[in-house]
Amino acid sequence: METRVAVIGIIVEDESSADRLNGILHEYGRFIIGRMGIPYRLKGINVISIAVDAPQDAIAALSGKIGNLPGVSAKTAYSNFVSKA
Repeated sequence: METRVAVIGIIVEDESSADRLNGILHEYGRFIIGRMGIPYRLKGINVISIAVDAPQDAIAALSGKIGNLPGVSAKTAYSNFVSKA
């Protein structure tokens, strides 16, 4: 199985989606290298970055599930580094 390293940038505008977001992240926890969350209180949003090392289809599924949450945006940046798991 080949894996790629990627970063998923997440903007949470609707805090009511936070529990579902955390559930999704827990579901994919085995792929997560690290996570950083920054509350931007002035704007009433949260900015989160997730570093992952996973098969490309798992990264796409994770990003898609996150992006489908109400009030949540997600974009993924993939590295060119591919490794065998």
